[in-house]
Amino acid sequence: MQARFLPLSDVAEILNISISQARALVRSGELPAIRVGGRGQWRVENTELENYIQRMYREVRDEVSQRD
Repeated sequence: MQARFLPLSDVAEILNISISQARALVRSGELPAIRVGGRGQWRVENTELENYIQRMYREVRDEVSQRD
């Protein structure tokens, strides 16, 4: 069974970015996340990560189509 929530390290690995870049996406609100546990560790729901990826694909498609 796949975990519902991912730590930022997994998000960074999936997106092939640094953990600090993943943290910046969360803090800016571009990538919705929650804080859990006593130390307030960020967690991103799998569906939110997939939504973010699909949104980025749409934005790029829109940019490319506007250039043409």
